[in-house]
Amino acid sequence: MTAYLIADTKVTNPQRYEEYKRQVRPMIERFGGRYAVRGGPHDILEGDWTPTRLVVLEFPDMASLRAWYDSPEYAPLKVLRQAAAESRLIALEGL
Repeated sequence: MTAYLIADTKVTNPQRYEEYKRQVRPMIERFGGRYAVRGGPHDILEGDWTPTRLVVLEFPDMASLRAWYDSPEYAPLKVLRQAAAESRLIALEGL
């Protein structure tokens, strides 16, 4: 079953975040993931949620998503992202 990672990210250090983006894409692809949404404009239709920068990743399944997120290869990039941005992440299964 397809799995998605949804990230709401407020970039605090654009230079370091660009470094993260450059390095993370090939790693996501190695784990079978792809970008479904990567930033861009958005409209709030209801509620008081005010996301800054939304990213949606799609993986073949939750095991692939978790294998990427928990991998030793991603660990240093996770630290880089956390130093360059404030993020809220959620992983969920699709239909």
